[in-house]
Amino acid sequence: MHLTEEAVTFAVSEGLPVMFVTEDTTRADPETIRALYTTAIRCGARALCVCDTVGHATPDGAREVVKFVRGIIDEQGEKVRLDWHGHQDRGLGVINSIAAIQGGADQVHGSALGMGERVGNTPMDQLLVNLKLLGWIDNDLSGLREYCDKAADACRWTIPLNYPVFGKDAFRTATGVHAAAVIKSYRKGDTELADLIYSGVPAGLFGLKQVIEVGPMSGKSNVIFWLESRGVEASEDRINRIYDRAKQATAVLSEEELRELV
Repeated sequence: MHLTEEAVTFAVSEGLPVMFVTEDTTRADPETIRALYTTAIRCGARALCVCDTVGHATPDGAREVVKFVRGIIDEQGEKVRLDWHGHQDRGLGVINSIAAIQGGADQVHGSALGMGERVGNTPMDQLLVNLKLLGWIDNDLSGLREYCDKAADACRWTIPLNYPVFGKDAFRTATGVHAAAVIKSYRKGDTELADLIYSGVPAGLFGLKQVIEVGPMSGKSNVIFWLESRGVEASEDRINRIYDRAKQATAVLSEEELRELV
């Protein structure tokens, strides 16, 4: 407690705004947390940060530890901001951040594409997507894909193909029954329905769109849509030629393969 008192008091006396951060808060003894944070607040800290330094917490744990620290703040009667800093070691960064907000956090931390030590921090982009879909924020996130691409380029980072929302495969489908439903929605002029019928995330909210491809699991509707969306006449000969090749393939046909068949 002495070091906390000495450090916070010194920083405050120098006119600095102080956020008091405890490492590995989620694995600490509650009374130790209480003693440290109480001392920091009394010495003038006006922000506290609860850290899940090694990604130890579960959602219930994240919510409860933040509630506990919020209670300490309330006991002191001071206006103190409460932050949550999460890591991805158990793959729970996003849900833990949401739970921390439910527990009373004023601010949560994240990084572009979850970049950080070991397996990384809470992916800020995924967190923003979920906060938007929960209706907790109303920000325009249509430029978030561009941000992720620029961050990946600047940091020499590879976005996995199956990365939620911003991975290359996030809105791709070649399965016939899925594609048929999406295509019917487009033809009705209902882009909102097309975005939701086989997706838990509306692509349009994030500047993206559904992608219909052609592969061994596709139906002829996939082929027709692919042709028409590129301004190519969907003649019976073309449809059958592409469809027959797709059924013999072991993977989705590439753009080059399809254009050659056209």
